[in-house]
Amino acid sequence: MRKFSPRLLIGTCILALGFAPASAGETLGEAIASAFATNPQLEIERYRTEIARENLNFARSQGRPTVTLSASGGYEYIETTNPFAFGLGDRPIASAQIQAVQPLYAGGRIASGIRQAEAGIDSADLTFVAARQDLTLQVVTAYVDVRRDREAVTIRRNNVDVSAEQVRAAEDRFDVGVVTRTDVALARARFEGAQAALAGAEAALRASEANYQLLTGLAPGDLAPPPPVPPLPASVDDAIREALTGNPDIAAARQDLRAATAAIDTARADGRPQVNLIGTAAVQETFGDMSQRDTSVSALAQARIPIVTGGAVRAQVDAAKLRRAQAQRVIDSLETRIRAQVTQAWFAYDAAGRSIEASRRQVEAAEIAYEGAKEELSVGVRSTLDVLDQEQQLFDARLALISAERDAYVAAHNLLRATGGLGNIG
Repeated sequence: MRKFSPRLLIGTCILALGFAPASAGETLGEAIASAFATNPQLEIERYRTEIARENLNFARSQGRPTVTLSASGGYEYIETTNPFAFGLGDRPIASAQIQAVQPLYAGGRIASGIRQAEAGIDSADLTFVAARQDLTLQVVTAYVDVRRDREAVTIRRNNVDVSAEQVRAAEDRFDVGVVTRTDVALARARFEGAQAALAGAEAALRASEANYQLLTGLAPGDLAPPPPVPPLPASVDDAIREALTGNPDIAAARQDLRAATAAIDTARADGRPQVNLIGTAAVQETFGDMSQRDTSVSALAQARIPIVTGGAVRAQVDAAKLRRAQAQRVIDSLETRIRAQVTQAWFAYDAAGRSIEASRRQVEAAEIAYEGAKEELSVGVRSTLDVLDQEQQLFDARLALISAERDAYVAAHNLLRATGGLGNIG
């Protein structure tokens, strides 16, 4: 069993410092709430849950009485050779009938249909939960991507400013004969490279902001730091166990298996006897010279017993069994995939936490080295290239730190999504 190491705990604390709650700006919780309210895919899943509930109402209705009223009216013409017949020729006629049917026995079709519909509701509800968690993860990722890319742009702009200052300093030193034209060219090359990197960072930021707006329907404003990472499982084994029981995708697949099992009983019911209680009341009235009214009332039990179905019932049962086997294979496949997702997210979070620690130490060391290189350049101990290299290392360390913080936050929420624990985020 793999436990959190002290190093990972330190990384978590560092991460919490970088992602602490703030009182100003648009919050991650607000972004998620906006996504829930506007995202069309989530609305599609809501309709799916409503459809599943109507399917249950339909399944229950199959065991309830049905009443049918029918009526007709028109003319009839009667002609006969019987010498004692009356009321011949054209005459208007009208009739009405009301019939009530109460199923008494349907071979188990009604009960299995209700079980199938109930499983369908549970599956739809869990699929909706999975869709909400997927959307939450997407918004979390987009949110921290925007914050990371904005910080990257800030660092890149600072790099451009510092590089421009290096160019001016190199030109001044060249003018007094302290450095060569090569030093000036190196500073200019580093400045142009910083500008190119800034352009790439700005393009990445525009893409992140567009993705954020697509998911939330909001133009990203001043984004407050996201809340700290929620509690995570104590070990990768615990995380896998939680995922196999709490992941909504697996839970929905298990309900699909339950529905497929009930569908087998539904298919078998078509080959069993069915008994209905039928009550009928009818009236027929003939108009003309000799008006006549006939009424009738009947109540009877009607049985339907399939004898030969041409193999239709057998084929339906076999198809239902195959669908059940397919549903079981889906569960097996999901469990394998979820295990892999949990493991990947776990070690990604572990690695990102350790990367945060190393990146912070790297930033501290690079700052000291850069300041020292500038001082040594002023007294002729270091070259311009040395200073430029130290400057680049400092900016790279700062970029690595913000990327590691982003990666750790996203990996933690990937882990929560895999275990089914990605709930409300404040």
